[in-house]
Order: sequence, then C-alpha cells, then structure tokens
Amino acid sequence: MKFARQRLLGRDLHFWLTRTGLDSAPLGRLLRTPPGQPVLDDGRYRAALAAGRPDRRPMFQHLDGDKATWSDGTTERLDALIPATGYRTDLPYLAGLGGAVDTSGRPRHRGGACPANPGLAFVGLEWQRSLSSNSLRGVGRDAERAARRLTSHMARA
Repeated sequence: MKFARQRLLGRDLHFWLTRTGLDSAPLGRLLRTPPGQPVLDDGRYRAALAAGRPDRRPMFQHLDGDKATWSDGTTERLDALIPATGYRTDLPYLAGLGGAVDTSGRPRHRGGACPANPGLAFVGLEWQRSLSSNSLRGVGRDAERAARRLTSHMARA
C-alpha cells in the first residue's frame, strides 16, 4: 500500500489535482501499466496500520441519525461512515459476452467502452480515462460519457 500526503503547500491534494488538470486529463489510454492509487493520509492511517490498530468494523446492524449499532449491541456516534465494499474488479460473469473480459475477469475496454460489445460500458475502473476515474470525483464524468456513447449506440440499433 502506498501513501500520499493529503496536503501539499497548505492545500488539499484534490485541489492541486483539479487545478493542474491532472485529475481529469485522459491519460488512462496512454498508460500501458497504470500506477496504483495511493491512500491519501495525514499520517494517522499509516500510524494506525504500523501499530496494528486500524479502526475497522464489521457491518453495523442499524443506523439512527449519527448513531450506529453493531451486532453486539454497542452503539456509537459517527462523524463519518465509509462502507468499503471492495475495490478489485472481478467480472467473470461477463465471460459469456465474448471479448468483454479477459481470462482473469478484468474488463477489456477503451476508456470504458467495450469494443467487442458496443452496448456495454464500464465505469469506476482505475485509470479508466483519468486519475480520478475510480473515485467519486471522476466516476460521474466517465458515467456521463458512457451514457452518451450508449445512447448513441441505441439510436443506431
């Protein structure tokens, strides 16, 4: 796991990525082996992992406003809740679509469009089109592009 500083020169890294245009530059198609995404950290996450004490919890049983209740009955007030649902692309169920995925279940695409299946598009993939494609900052931009492409495909069909 790679870590990157959350703040550079007094500003959040997202500010700099947006300001420089690196966040949305369509560089994904130019990268043969894209670099992995770092974990943005102010130092707390790295320290917690190094000490073997990250604050990881199983799924809560109930939410009520800003309070979560776990299966053991423990209730806690939350500042933020980040459900981690998994971040590895695993699409072997698309193997029957001929050319949609490779033998390991990874999508075959160009900027999210599936050349073998023009009615299929992917969004949220790492370096799909840009650095932010697999983040909340960039997935919307890629989803809009995919929707336009699919709408055009359907109009021609």
